[in-house]
Amino acid sequence: MKHVLQLGAGLSAAPMPRYLLAQPDFSVCIADKIVENAQKLAGGHQRATAVALDVEDQVALERLVAWSDITVSLLPFVYHVKVANLCLKHRKHLVTASYVSDAMRQLDGQAKSAGVIFLNEIGLDPGIDHMSAMKVIHDVQKAGGKVTSFMSYCGGLPAPEANDNPLGYKFSWSPKGVVMAGRNDARYLEDGKEVFVPGANLFGHRWPLKVANGFEFEAYPNRNSLSYIDTYGLTGARTMFRGTLRNFGWCETIKAIADLGVLKDDTVRTGIGNLTPAAWLRRYAPGPGTLRADVAARLGMRENDPAIERFAWLGLFDEKPIGLEQGSNLDILAKQMLDRMAYKPRERDMIVLHHEFVAEMPQASSPKPRTQSIYSTLIAFGEPGGDSAMARTVSLPAAIAVRMILHGELKLTGVQIPVLPEIYGSILAELTRLGIECKERKAPAS
Repeated sequence: MKHVLQLGAGLSAAPMPRYLLAQPDFSVCIADKIVENAQKLAGGHQRATAVALDVEDQVALERLVAWSDITVSLLPFVYHVKVANLCLKHRKHLVTASYVSDAMRQLDGQAKSAGVIFLNEIGLDPGIDHMSAMKVIHDVQKAGGKVTSFMSYCGGLPAPEANDNPLGYKFSWSPKGVVMAGRNDARYLEDGKEVFVPGANLFGHRWPLKVANGFEFEAYPNRNSLSYIDTYGLTGARTMFRGTLRNFGWCETIKAIADLGVLKDDTVRTGIGNLTPAAWLRRYAPGPGTLRADVAARLGMRENDPAIERFAWLGLFDEKPIGLEQGSNLDILAKQMLDRMAYKPRERDMIVLHHEFVAEMPQASSPKPRTQSIYSTLIAFGEPGGDSAMARTVSLPAAIAVRMILHGELKLTGVQIPVLPEIYGSILAELTRLGIECKERKAPAS
């Protein structure tokens, strides 16, 4: 029997134990601070157990890691290195769906010496984005071609019929994580020139983008794209861009919130049980008028501007207590949003992942290469009353990787991400079998 430890039972975790328990030689222990969440995922299965775990409890965490053959950390990324060090101590494999941190990368040599793999970035974004991109890039290179431009976009959004609020967004993963992502600086390469976007202006640096099936969204840059030139083996490419997709309304609203200075303040406030959104927001828009008027004036907007209307819809001008005993601005904003932007029962979410490549391909009849555009697009919908598309696309790649590692199909060691054919080939094939498929098309470059 192979023993899997799953740390975390959050919004994106449910498909993982279901997939793993379909393997007759696997048992799964699901550990979460809220044991009821873990019990729900275990579902009474005879080879599944649910335990309460505070990840700060080093003794309890180590006991579980030592029991397992592999640990899957679906915890916040700040805990991954802590878990990784325990995996090193007990020579256990580790899988996460989060970006590789510098601290994690530094464990590469130790993981190789221990004969274990620490496979990171094996979710959706990062994860399926890497794998689907590398498949195309390697196909081009095998044909003797060269990718000169790569642009990638990903978004988790409400399905069209569920897109019924003015921000065009609902939460299928951590609300605080979504808000935190709005503070990151961004860098990318455009036609040979490096572009830097400070976090304060991230949502002001946006543009419309049409993708397959008539969908149109707003796109904005996601973190540092430049590092992926080496990661993807695209030395010499003139454009390298990774971005996020949102429906219209989101970027304008979050930019206005950022412009007030709200996202800069990480102070954790205690004893705020009676704090109202209006009192909280007033700290960032002092003035003699109504809060709405002073916020609008601070932002250089009219009181009936669409962004101000969305502030009102979020309840940011309300005098009803927020309902938190303590928290930072991010916690307060996430709470206000989640109260209004959660999925209703049987509503579907939607995942859109879209790559655009420009490649120079060899021609038998001419020494001059022909220029080709290649598109790879994944559109996935959640199941009404079942798993969200976000949960499936985050959990299933990691679950497939766990199966491959424990069945000896993946023999790599060290700190890895899924950019190698021996990782992504089988995982993409299995995802296609499960109905998660990137569809490719080619056209002459315009």
